[in-house]
Amino acid sequence: MAKPNPLLWGAAGRCPNCGEGTLFEGFLKVQRSCEACGYDLARADSGDGPAVFVILIAGFVVAFGALITMVAWRAPVWLTLLIWLPMTLVICLVLLRPMKGLMLAAQFMNNASQARHD
Repeated sequence: MAKPNPLLWGAAGRCPNCGEGTLFEGFLKVQRSCEACGYDLARADSGDGPAVFVILIAGFVVAFGALITMVAWRAPVWLTLLIWLPMTLVICLVLLRPMKGLMLAAQFMNNASQARHD
C-alpha cells in the first residue's frame, strides 16, 4: 500500500512524519513532538507564509464576490459590506489552520533549513 502524501497530513492537522499524531496543540500552536511517533515538531516555524496565502486567497474570493454582488444584482454598498465583511473573517479562519499545517509539512518534507538542526 502506498504511503499517503505528508502534505495532505499537514493540511489535515496530522503529524507530517507518521500521519497519526496531531500537529496542533491549540488553534495554531504547534505541538513540541508527535504523541504517536515522537517526531520533533517544534523545530519548524512557518512564519508569515500561511497568513500571506490566506490573505491572497480570501482577498481574491471576497473582492470578486463583492464586485459580482454589486454589478450583477446592483446591491447597495451597505448590503455588500454586510455580506462580504463577515465572509472575509470566515474564509480567513477556515483556511488559516490547514494552510499552516500544509506549510509545516512542506518544510519537513523538503528538509528546509528551519526544520532541521544545523
